[in-house]
Amino acid sequence: MLELNGSSALVTGGASGLGEASVRALAAQGAKVVVLDLDRQAEAGEALAKEVGGIFAAADVTDAEQVIAAVEAAKEMGPLRAVVNSAGIGWATRTIGRDGSYDSAHDLEIFRKVVDINLTGTFNVTRLAATAMSTTDPVDEDGTRGAIVNTASVAALEGQIGQVSYTASKAGILGMTIVLARDLAAAGIRVNTIIPGFFDTPIYGGNQEMKDNLTKTTLFPKRMGFPSEFASLAIELIRNTYINGESVRIDTGTRMQPK
Repeated sequence: MLELNGSSALVTGGASGLGEASVRALAAQGAKVVVLDLDRQAEAGEALAKEVGGIFAAADVTDAEQVIAAVEAAKEMGPLRAVVNSAGIGWATRTIGRDGSYDSAHDLEIFRKVVDINLTGTFNVTRLAATAMSTTDPVDEDGTRGAIVNTASVAALEGQIGQVSYTASKAGILGMTIVLARDLAAAGIRVNTIIPGFFDTPIYGGNQEMKDNLTKTTLFPKRMGFPSEFASLAIELIRNTYINGESVRIDTGTRMQPK
């Protein structure tokens, strides 16, 4: 098992939702955590960081310089051993409009933005954090240096109507998983991906009707997931040194329908 006590960790999207739960879970393992999130999340991020004995880093996951600064901040607290990439955005737009005009087709810049943040941002953080991990001393006879957990979505496999940009970005994360694991194996760094179903996070904006409708499609248990359940899986994927290159669903057995 990868021991996290005395090491540092970095969580993107760490100020709320799945990221916040991951920050708490890593801190409970003894890691000093960098809570990486956008500047507009600074108040929540700084409060969480203070609570768990970590630090907040305002950063856009697509900005190399800002991410490097966050990684360097983690290194100052201890050897970087763990990363959870949970930053991301969603969007709902059909590929074409109903009036047959080119102007009503899916906005290309929005598609690019979703892919840039969710997919490119995940890769950006992974490549830079893994670079820092590769310079640390191995912690066991296998040469283990650290582990990275990325976040996809069940939409990557069963995207619904209007989810084309989101699905493309999350499917890309799934596709990267085994390649990243192979790329980083020589450095003793593992990479796994979580495929979450419906989790009760701020992404729903308090829309109880939407959450109730989503709950109807879950298998068992008939509820949305708790962020702490996502974080528990993230910790297992980080600590269990024989899990590598895997993409793991956590969704109650849900299979999404077209709409």
